[in-house]
Amino acid sequence: MATADQPGGGNYLRNVRGAIAIGNQNTVTNYEAAAPPAADPAQAELLRAVRALRGDLTVVVENPETLALRTELADTETEIADTGAAGPGRLARLRTALTDAGAVVSLLASGAAVGQAVAALVGG
Repeated sequence: MATADQPGGGNYLRNVRGAIAIGNQNTVTNYEAAAPPAADPAQAELLRAVRALRGDLTVVVENPETLALRTELADTETEIADTGAAGPGRLARLRTALTDAGAVVSLLASGAAVGQAVAALVGG
């Protein structure tokens, strides 16, 4: 009987990337090459807001609540980028982290509101 190392002995594949099929009437679906899911406009807006808040959090002093919020924001961004949407569990965790870091988040939100009001007043 031949072994995989001998000519004519079995099938041996090494370092294969993508999808292959061996034999008659086999089919292959390569999920790696699939296009990313279409983005829901609400999820796209959430992704934009998550990225903005992550940037804003770089200017605050870190504490356990802001660290937890940063982690949830990063995980939310990854989930939306990978799947096209943040699931209900992720949204619940993000909401909790936002509530826990409420004092810091409210300062950042008010800063954005002031910036918008000033821009509207000066026409830019």
